Amino acid sequence: MNIIIAGDGEVGFHLAEALVNSKHDITIVDPHEELLKMVESHTDLMTLAGESNSVGVLKQANVDKADLVISVLHDEQTNILTAILSKKLGAKTTIARVNTLENLSEENQKIYEQLGIDFLISPEDIAGLEVINLLKQPTATEIYDLSDGKLSVFLVRIEEHAPVVGKSLNKVAEELGHLDFRAVAIHRGQDIFIPKGETVFYPDDLVYTITKPEACDELMELVGKEKLEINNVMLVGGGRVGKVIAKRMEKELNIKLVEDDYERCLMLNDLLDETLIINGDARDINLMEEEGIENVDAFIAVTNNSETNILTCLHAKKQGVKKTIALVENLDYIEISQSIGIDTVINKKLIAASYIIRYSMGDEVTSVKCLSGINSEVVELIAGPGSPVTKKPIKDLNMPADAIIGGIVREEQAHIALGSFQIKENDKVVVFSLPGVTSKLEKMFHRSSISF
Repeated sequence: MNIIIAGDGEVGFHLAEALVNSKHDITIVDPHEELLKMVESHTDLMTLAGESNSVGVLKQANVDKADLVISVLHDEQTNILTAILSKKLGAKTTIARVNTLENLSEENQKIYEQLGIDFLISPEDIAGLEVINLLKQPTATEIYDLSDGKLSVFLVRIEEHAPVVGKSLNKVAEELGHLDFRAVAIHRGQDIFIPKGETVFYPDDLVYTITKPEACDELMELVGKEKLEINNVMLVGGGRVGKVIAKRMEKELNIKLVEDDYERCLMLNDLLDETLIINGDARDINLMEEEGIENVDAFIAVTNNSETNILTCLHAKKQGVKKTIALVENLDYIEISQSIGIDTVINKKLIAASYIIRYSMGDEVTSVKCLSGINSEVVELIAGPGSPVTKKPIKDLNMPADAIIGGIVREEQAHIALGSFQIKENDKVVVFSLPGVTSKLEKMFHRSSISF
């Protein structure tokens, strides 16, 4: 697939790196010539210095031969114009990043489609919705729903006195007598690996599981989590992510929103009905204590400054707050943030990549989630007629070594993957994969006469 990525910094380059593993022909268009020279010296990506909303630059990038044009600059007007021009010049599919979808009606989105923009994406909106999901299931570190919630990906940290500590997967399954969830990956120290039956759980393991909704409480009990109810929330940062969270949740929760920009506070006061707006610096420990930080159930920091978000979350943790969530834009900080005690890290680059990568894949791929802190993905694929995965039971499939099937949705029924399970045509199959195997998975789920 020929892909053009228009960006002005890290989001575009992260997306290019994520897509290059799938062997696409990728051209990056960016106005920063020096930055492009650095990219060229470290990768095989094609680069073009210039403004993506220029007809001349797009023609130079061979936009008429592009299967997909992705515009993810910080300026949404440039993204919209880039997508419209690209479609008019012959691009097959276009995606534009916008500041928010909250205020876009269905009618307005149809207008954008008529102009030539196939898909609009707002990483800020998706980040806000991810935080809201975590507030509803606060004992999880990360959550991602699949097939309309019939299956979910949960990231959980094993507590020191959890019932599973010192036990293998086989032992846990034997004691339970049933299996409504499956561990598909373990992040232990610097290592990420797919567990085997004899793999033993240790305290502080970060475990990715594929779970049925009805098994969530049992899973949390096994990993040592106490039930946590969220009523009082302190939210730091009144930007686009903060606004989405507060607007959606202020009728259900008691929210205090801390914002250091006075003009933005006035705007938020007009927008939000039941949220208490506090004009101040969340790094001010005295202010936080005056506002009762020790009494909040969840502390969420979503300013544009990763360091501020990390530091304020650590202070909240020190004050006894049970659930902390930080927006961290520097990818290098994610693993560090998790290791020093922050419960959940949200990253807009990974969010954008998860959404967009789906459109660079075949029709058999219905969903992709790039996981925080580890270079891995959860992919949902549809088994095509006569595809290799429908030929034999799961235990006899020649799955790539760095991939594991976690669950299957057949019609309206969810199933946890067992070795004896036989995948059928049109099943939706959830697969955890380490880097570099997605293209192999696509072949296994594509219509084929090859047998395994």
